[in-house]
Amino acid sequence: MNAIPSNTQSLFDLSGKTALITGSSQGIGFTLAEGLARAGANVVLNGRDASKLTTAAEQLSSIDGVNVHTLAFDVTDHDGCAAAVNDFEANQGAIDILVNNAGMQHRTPLEDFDPVMFDRLLQTNVASIFHVGQAVARHMIKRGEGKMINIASIQTILARPGIAPYTATKGAVANLTKGMATDWAQHGLQVNAIAPGYFDTPLNAALVADEEFTAWVSKRTPTGRWGNLPELIGACIFLSSAGSSFVNGHTLFVDGGMSSCL
Repeated sequence: MNAIPSNTQSLFDLSGKTALITGSSQGIGFTLAEGLARAGANVVLNGRDASKLTTAAEQLSSIDGVNVHTLAFDVTDHDGCAAAVNDFEANQGAIDILVNNAGMQHRTPLEDFDPVMFDRLLQTNVASIFHVGQAVARHMIKRGEGKMINIASIQTILARPGIAPYTATKGAVANLTKGMATDWAQHGLQVNAIAPGYFDTPLNAALVADEEFTAWVSKRTPTGRWGNLPELIGACIFLSSAGSSFVNGHTLFVDGGMSSCL
């Protein structure tokens, strides 16, 4: 049995750790990157648009003692992911924490859903976790430790009209998380997922502005409101830290209670 530290705050101290967050130039990814940085981690921002990454990095550079890196690559490109991760590990240092946040949404009635968009959803929301996760895990396994967090969704277990393929991909994220934990826990890795409920993000701006939809969210969520992005940070810090050393293959719902009730 591990001894309880005299200073339990140290369980959640990420000082000296380096975290790669995919899709982190804006929205949930950027918020999680900032949260990890304020917990002491050095952060590596990822996206396909180098100029957006530079802008995001400049915003985080004001945090004292934190090094901010940018790593532009396409998370749907298996070989490109491996090349970018291997180059960073060789020239910058170890990636201790990986947050697989990159994802996309597309809303269309299922009978009219474009198969090209269906494939894009699979590649962006599911295959990317395999591509980046495998590339990072190969280095973590050699070191005997590492943390991975995959971003799932309330749609991991619930569905709404017009987003069936998205729902399928987020269900797959939860099961892929279990599979990654099953294979890699023996090597000292903890792989878990965070499933956000309905959050007020730039991508959800139109839904937030829709009074009818916002009324539905408020009525359907026991907390009675949309989530605010900073409310995801605590879960991410926990799953990135020593405080979650025996948590593996778990999907943590941060949804104001929506998944707990009809």
